[in-house]
Amino acid sequence: MNVVSADPAPRPGILDIAAYQGGEGRIPGMAKPIRLASNESALGPSPAAVAAYKAAAEDMFRYPDGHATAMREALARHHGLDAARIVCGAGSDDLIHLLASAYAGPGDEVLYGRHGFAIYPIAAQTVGAVPVAVPEKNLTFDVDATLARVTQKTKLVFIANPNNPTGTFIPRDELARLHAGLPKSVLLVVDSAYAEYVVRNDYDPGLALATSAPNVVMTRTFSKIYALGGLRLGWCTASPAVIDVLNRVRNPFNVSSAAIAAGIAALDDVASVDKARAHNDVWRPWLARELEALGLAVVPGVANFVLARFPAAPKDAAAAWDFLRQRGILVRKVAVYHLPEYLRITIGTEAEMRAVVSAVAAFLGKS
Repeated sequence: MNVVSADPAPRPGILDIAAYQGGEGRIPGMAKPIRLASNESALGPSPAAVAAYKAAAEDMFRYPDGHATAMREALARHHGLDAARIVCGAGSDDLIHLLASAYAGPGDEVLYGRHGFAIYPIAAQTVGAVPVAVPEKNLTFDVDATLARVTQKTKLVFIANPNNPTGTFIPRDELARLHAGLPKSVLLVVDSAYAEYVVRNDYDPGLALATSAPNVVMTRTFSKIYALGGLRLGWCTASPAVIDVLNRVRNPFNVSSAAIAAGIAALDDVASVDKARAHNDVWRPWLARELEALGLAVVPGVANFVLARFPAAPKDAAAAWDFLRQRGILVRKVAVYHLPEYLRITIGTEAEMRAVVSAVAAFLGKS
């Protein structure tokens, strides 16, 4: 018997995936750069969450509760939900991948906004589905353009509301119109990672739709305002049928004991969340005003970052990124989101914000 020697080959399409590239967190030779590339909370985690995390260390040899029961019960109390209709995951990214794998496959289509979160097309391609990037209007998710691109092949529609990296959102009525226009067979996934930062009265994180409609999922994360990105904790709520599917396909111990303990403590520390939101309410508009005063265009947004447009070369976004990095400031390039002329800057501490403005002014020759 002749055996042809060949290297193991991945499934067709896997090597077409552009691997996700997160914001940089290190600069060689620099002990502690200013990290404003990953939308991490400016104020850090709740002291209660840190204490709970440390207390959980004694039992790290034990497997966690595979159902994250205490975490789900805490979320249910906090949001007025049924704990049985909540699934937790290792960040909301975990849940997004699970939804794609459970509801889409080869030949199917997954829709998302052209400037939407990069994980959506990756999740689609991972399961062999076709990601469809729908053009946006004024860097904002376009409901009509999305509905016009729905076909019999469409299985999921992802919308980040507010969106990353633009910071824009669609109001409650538009979200309802999007859902109403979708076939019942299409699953609408509302990614509300930045919901806690939004204070507008026309905003809806998708909670009501997810608890009333059979084809809507709302995902949330503890990585942003709760500042637990390093622990990887997210959750979603949906109809009992969707929850049943997710529980069938998720890993049995997909949330660690430390994440559960810290997550419950962070959720209960309402004062810390209020403080983080209040800080953002001051320094996001401040940063936007200062950058605009320097001649940059800033996209109106509602999350914990700003998206600023730089002029053409030699003072373009790529050159600005290099300039800031040389001064120990890390911000986010967004060319992968089809926005090469922009940089995304996370809202940090007062000192960090003033350092950014000073550095940008120097870069533009306006200091």
